[in-house]
Amino acid sequence: MTRGFYGRQAELRQLGEILGRGRWFFVKLTGRRRIGKTTLIQQALPAVGRKVFYVQVPDSGPAGVLSAVADALEIFQVDPATIPRPTSLRELARSIGQLARAGYVVALDEFQYCNRERLRELCSHLQEEVDELTATANAVPGGLLVLGSIQTEMTALLEDRAAPLYNRTTDEIRLGHLDVESLIALLGAHAEPTPERLLFLWNLFEGVPKFYRDCYEQGALGAGRRDLLERAFFLSSSPLRTEADNWFLKELHGRYDVVLKYIARHSGCLHGDLLQHVREISAETGEQVGGYLRVLIERYQLIERRQPIFANPSAKRGRYYLTDNFLRAWLAALANPVQALNFAPVARLIEQADERLAEIEGGSLEKLIAVLYEERSRKGVGDFPLTSRIQGFWDRSDTEIDLVALNETDRRIRFGSCKRSADKLGVDVAVFDGHVGRFLAAHPQYAEWQVEKVSIAPSIAPEVRARLQARGHLVQDLTDLTAELR
Repeated sequence: MTRGFYGRQAELRQLGEILGRGRWFFVKLTGRRRIGKTTLIQQALPAVGRKVFYVQVPDSGPAGVLSAVADALEIFQVDPATIPRPTSLRELARSIGQLARAGYVVALDEFQYCNRERLRELCSHLQEEVDELTATANAVPGGLLVLGSIQTEMTALLEDRAAPLYNRTTDEIRLGHLDVESLIALLGAHAEPTPERLLFLWNLFEGVPKFYRDCYEQGALGAGRRDLLERAFFLSSSPLRTEADNWFLKELHGRYDVVLKYIARHSGCLHGDLLQHVREISAETGEQVGGYLRVLIERYQLIERRQPIFANPSAKRGRYYLTDNFLRAWLAALANPVQALNFAPVARLIEQADERLAEIEGGSLEKLIAVLYEERSRKGVGDFPLTSRIQGFWDRSDTEIDLVALNETDRRIRFGSCKRSADKLGVDVAVFDGHVGRFLAAHPQYAEWQVEKVSIAPSIAPEVRARLQARGHLVQDLTDLTAELR
């Protein structure tokens, strides 16, 4: 059995077309860490038979970068008589140009590190080389791919008007999470794609292919919850045991741990709650919370600030949420048990982690349902052609609705109640109907619209489904919502 390659067909076609032009190109390829940027290149290159030179730019000074390049030149067996080993950043830029003229696809991974002060000189030298290559584009069979995982750093390098490489790229590819259809295909090939497994893995990994591949290679993708957690996180050889520390928190140099942990464990917290918590731990750090939040939102895009429903965009009463499922699962449920491995029985630690993961699955279910509604509508399947969703949080204590979907073309509005346990849907029908009634009373612009109420859970038994339908509710579980994507 092989793990295969799932999704990314549009991006593969785009990259294949770029590589097939037979002339100079300069591509910006971005996406969060582990999202599959390098894998995409590996899939696209064999089809066009191109030579490749790949190097990962280290977070170091010029000497470290030049050493990494020298090693890569040896690995890819580049003839030193044709491409001399560079001994300066200026010579490195020249070597990149020589490789492109020789027909190589040059891939510089972690290119965002070139925005560090100690490497910024390289971009100025690259500008000269890129301008020369562009001027003779039809005579240059190779090209340059720059890969980066911090969008704002890549933007500063390539889109800021003051940047040396401003307006030099020929193409851009932005990799997001795998869509649910691709995840279902992946699970269908290697495990039983039950609704409960889909939610469990989505809560952990969302649509990051590297994490699913790690589980597959551990033989855990089809395992039970606690078996999967043990193999992926709790063994000495577990591939994800140090993932967050190495690829997320290391980048932050320990400055934002307190803020991230609190938001992960108190999803939707207010600024005042966060500030009070941080001040209790460190009064000095408390004064920097506003700055930390700006960096985590704007630069790293690890946190989002949501406004109240229908609030003015400048409203100050926002709530904070982690954007990344894996980081939230790690900080809220896994980090402490994994760190306690040497001091407590493993089985008990895994049990604790699993219980905490179950607690945050409700929020992940709401996010998954919203993604499914958008994906189904985008692909022209399902019973609700979505035009937009009302997003934000409810600042009224008497109103809480998990999904508000709009079909403005047909003037339909659908209200969804999402519960991890289907049994709670039947108990809360009257409460949910009250929430919907208060929403409609407060927003009379929807008075003439067709109102639909839908009850949603991972799995819904026939008897529960029948009771909900008798109360006038539509009923959807994850099997219903993914049927046309399988």
